[in-house]
Amino acid sequence: MDRMRLSFPDATLLHNGCPGVIGAAAVFTGEEPDLREVRARVAERWTALRRMSHLLDISLTTGAGERRTPRRRRPHWVVPGPFEPEAHVLAAPGKLDDLWADVVGRPLPDGAPPWRLYAVPGGPDGGFALALVAQHVLLDGRSLETLLRLLMDDAVPARGAGRTPRPRVRLGAVARELKALAARGQALPTPSPPRTSPSVAVRALPAPTIRAARRHPVDTRGATLNELLVGAVAGGLRAHFGPPRHWPRTRPVYTAVPSDLRARDDQDALGNGSTAVQVALPLDHDDPVARLRVCQNSLRAVPARSGVHAAALLPMAETVHRAAPWLTARMADSATEPTFVATVTTAMKWRDASSAFRGNRLQHVVGLPPLHRPGSASFHLMQSNTACTLTVVCHLLPDSAQLLADAVVGEFETLARMS
Repeated sequence: MDRMRLSFPDATLLHNGCPGVIGAAAVFTGEEPDLREVRARVAERWTALRRMSHLLDISLTTGAGERRTPRRRRPHWVVPGPFEPEAHVLAAPGKLDDLWADVVGRPLPDGAPPWRLYAVPGGPDGGFALALVAQHVLLDGRSLETLLRLLMDDAVPARGAGRTPRPRVRLGAVARELKALAARGQALPTPSPPRTSPSVAVRALPAPTIRAARRHPVDTRGATLNELLVGAVAGGLRAHFGPPRHWPRTRPVYTAVPSDLRARDDQDALGNGSTAVQVALPLDHDDPVARLRVCQNSLRAVPARSGVHAAALLPMAETVHRAAPWLTARMADSATEPTFVATVTTAMKWRDASSAFRGNRLQHVVGLPPLHRPGSASFHLMQSNTACTLTVVCHLLPDSAQLLADAVVGEFETLARMS
């Protein structure tokens, strides 16, 4: 049985102390298909994708010497055989909101490749969803989108992996990015002693609202979806927790902005092909448009900063990981402290304008970002051809996700009214 070393991104996601479950659900009109039909398509489209049969091996081995004490083996990927559709493609017991709330707070069971696809019944008006959940150590958000797209009726087969070119970067840019990664801010306000718990909320955003909100700032090119989300999160946090002068500390509040590092001819590669850049949220600005302007200025640097990660920091970290995997675990543990990353803001677009499963038209796509440590929140905005959905995952007071989701949606609506 083949044994494959975990990459540095895989290992950091394994050792970060979080449950690490992420998800994406495609919601369709029409009648829910028979589970056998879903399993047949999954077997047809995913069996050849080797990553879907990867199983994490973190078993114990026996040391040398008379006592032969057990010790933990360095984690590896193994492929014992192809995945079994009957074990991986399941019927969800409830609605999508119930599924998200159930899976986000604990890892998937051991003993099988760490992913599941659920057929989820719709609401009172019918419809259904295909919801893919996975351990982040196996797949990232772009991988989930790729896999769901491959299940569509007219899907184009996945392209072979290319080679991502590494841009050249200056030593000064590397030093500045290392300094940014080490900058300590503050977590989101939590009670003392902590009484936190996970919560999840999903909100729909009409396409006209998003289009109108993106017209800001006036007399400019307008805002990208990513800039709009980060600005709206800054406003939502301010509305929920109050201005910074009411917060426990005066340090910045940082959000992690994921950036996909796959090359154009490598977009279908499965695994973990992203990095994240740390950006300070403009909580001290009263005006929503002023906050958005600051976010635009900050996010313009994200492509160059993520290029520094791809060209220098990740190769360096991979070298260290091979020589001292224990150091990777320590780095992963500290990097997920909410004082470094209080929030994560992810904006994604469904790349196919018209998609269907067995003739049932796609309505929208709903993401599930991972749960992080107490004092943190994750915001995921997914745009499809007809709608946007916002998912908020919090580790704060009970029901904080619902309150923060309402606050962020209110910020979108404010920007839309001002356009």
